[in-house]
Amino acid sequence: MEDNGPLNEALAATSTAIERVLDPILVLNGGPEDRVVEAMRYSVFSGGKRLRPFLVLAGAELFGVDKPQALRVAAAIECVHCYSLIHDDLPAMDDDDLRRGKPTVHKQFDEATAILAGDALMSVAFEILSSEETHSDPYVRLELVKHLAHASGHRGMVGGQMIDLQAPDLDLDEMDVQRLQQMKTGALICFSAEAGAIMGHAGKQARASLHGYARDLGLAFQIADDLLDVEGTAEEVGKATGKDEDAGKATLVGLMGVDRARKQAQILADQAIEHLAQFDDKASLLRAAAHFVINRNV
Repeated sequence: MEDNGPLNEALAATSTAIERVLDPILVLNGGPEDRVVEAMRYSVFSGGKRLRPFLVLAGAELFGVDKPQALRVAAAIECVHCYSLIHDDLPAMDDDDLRRGKPTVHKQFDEATAILAGDALMSVAFEILSSEETHSDPYVRLELVKHLAHASGHRGMVGGQMIDLQAPDLDLDEMDVQRLQQMKTGALICFSAEAGAIMGHAGKQARASLHGYARDLGLAFQIADDLLDVEGTAEEVGKATGKDEDAGKATLVGLMGVDRARKQAQILADQAIEHLAQFDDKASLLRAAAHFVINRNV
């Protein structure tokens, strides 16, 4: 049996470190605007795998990037991820009442506060990236801002969500669904894996290898997520399950069937690992993450 101890320790340490970065940023000031900050904190500090921040830190370590700087980028990524979850859960989107085993933000607060909390978390992310504390080189900061904007906008995460919302009315084949998932889920994962290379002034080959790793990892992650939606329970997963099938959404699990989808996830994980060959043992945690995403139960 594979020992996931080092990876689990790294994920736990990442979560603690990210919260230490964000705690003094998301400050309550005693004014009526504190309600939106409370909602932001409720989302950010509610747990989760912290996979995207982990990818930032593991990638940054390959290029000798100072950890405090990498942590700030990782915190920015987590802000964008949490914003996307808040908005995905809204009644106008996926209409979920449960996230990570707790009421979703719009249920805990209200819809208007949830929308504003998501908006504010996106703003915080770019505020963090644009700060000199994140990197002394303004060109690097600009690259980080540009690539995160691309990954999270209409050509990435938001565009993927738009396709996903229309999916029940579209005749999507496997290639179409892969494109949807690469945009909605994969784009932010790709940025997370490449951010350390951007900060470390890495060459094109290194960045291309990390992009290839993250692309395959992101697709494997989404297939595993869809398998959990089919096979898991709300108690295990921490959110409602069976919703994709009920909504008539196209997923690779639905198109391929469970067995073939599980095999495809394994193939993608193996491909992701192959992209890391040039990094030798330095990428051991990134390799472990490829196995983790397809074998997780949450």
